[in-house]
Amino acid sequence: MRPSMQLPYPPRDTQALFARTLAQWRSDPPQDLLLFAYGSLIWRPDFEFSECRPARVLGHHRALRMRSRVNRGSPEEPGLVLALLSGGSCRGLVYRVPAAQGESVLTTLWAREMPTGVYEPRWLNCETPQGPLRALAFTLSRRSPNWTGEIDDAQLLHIFAHARGRYGTTLDYLLRTVQGLRDHGIRDAELERQWHLAARHGLCLPLTTHDQR
Repeated sequence: MRPSMQLPYPPRDTQALFARTLAQWRSDPPQDLLLFAYGSLIWRPDFEFSECRPARVLGHHRALRMRSRVNRGSPEEPGLVLALLSGGSCRGLVYRVPAAQGESVLTTLWAREMPTGVYEPRWLNCETPQGPLRALAFTLSRRSPNWTGEIDDAQLLHIFAHARGRYGTTLDYLLRTVQGLRDHGIRDAELERQWHLAARHGLCLPLTTHDQR
């Protein structure tokens, strides 16, 4: 991964961030908790929800550009997971969690997504077929030490072949995400290109026409 010039990134107080996010959600009670999913939350939400809508966010895009040294890689062979970076747009899902369960779900989700405070939680405007919504999303700053910068295909192939963490490989994470997106009628050209790249080098089965929903 190419080194990048970065400003110092301050330590994160995850509990303070949680308290701030919870207070922002509670600022106009009673209201349901809305969550924007763009990666593994699409195929493994791990919480109950009352509604799921297709949604599009302007001003952020999905990219396999965040280092993973535990879940999908190791300190010796860092893997990758998706991040929501500024610029472009992103199609995903908005989950609606009833207000009565909102704090419990947010607490559980925080433990999953923010144990070290890597992400920047933000309330983003989401376009849905039923109208606009404002939902919580976990974004990544390019100042974060976990942002990789640009990655070339040779580096991607090395990661796909070698990176494995407690939840499995980076490659499996990519394949599950592409299929999860397609199950909801969402196509991500760059992630699908990365699947094709891995398949051409014998690391996985091809993404077949039958799979292209």
